[in-house]
Amino acid sequence: MIYLKTPEEIQLMREANNLVSRTLGEVAKWVAPGVTTHKLDAIAREFILDNGGRPACLGYGGFPGTLCIEVNEVVVHGFPSNYTLREGDIIGTDCVVEYKGFNGDTCYTFPVGEVDEKVLNLCRTTKESLYKGIEACVEGKRIGDIANAIQTYCESRGYTIVREMCGHGIGKKMHEDPEVPNYGRRGIGPVIKNGMCLAIEPMINLGSRNVKIASDGWTCSTKDGKPSAHYEHTVAVINGKAEILTTFDYIQEVLGDRFI
Repeated sequence: MIYLKTPEEIQLMREANNLVSRTLGEVAKWVAPGVTTHKLDAIAREFILDNGGRPACLGYGGFPGTLCIEVNEVVVHGFPSNYTLREGDIIGTDCVVEYKGFNGDTCYTFPVGEVDEKVLNLCRTTKESLYKGIEACVEGKRIGDIANAIQTYCESRGYTIVREMCGHGIGKKMHEDPEVPNYGRRGIGPVIKNGMCLAIEPMINLGSRNVKIASDGWTCSTKDGKPSAHYEHTVAVINGKAEILTTFDYIQEVLGDRFI
């Protein structure tokens, strides 16, 4: 069942999404060669708790971290670990914060030092496709219009779409209806309505679209070992169009010229 939010609930969603955006801004200060992903996770957890939030991923279905860590070929749901970031890596940091009873969800894929231009172009295209999907999130259209906008943009540039993972509704729960795929046909799926809150999150691969799940039951990686990029915003449909509730501005303030 799709739960449409009231203006008062959307205001609470804004607060939760501002906190999760600020959290990744704090994480951005530490992304560098020589830093472990455990360190990034601890920074995110401490920042969320210090600001009155709850790390929603931590303990969710047994997940062991505040951040879903996505280094290089990891698509989504990787565990924080003692892995030390290296020059040329990319790392996605997917974070969900619960604040005042509502959830905010965002992801940003960071370059670590000097990164191969092919991989940077993957990241740029994935991020651009996120905004293409958001542009298609209009009252009266359908979820398939969002999905098709992302798919068309990425595939026209030679990239592939992960089909096993998708975006979702969000609100009092981290995952609500409807699912928001990153591929599909225009004009299909649930009708987009005012009051919908959606986490739109393209997960795009440099090589094959095929993925595998590790023995931990969580970590999803590309089968061919080639890089994958992941960017995510939470939006609310207000007055007929999507308002972005999260922001990458805090990250951009930290990264400056290195901001993708």
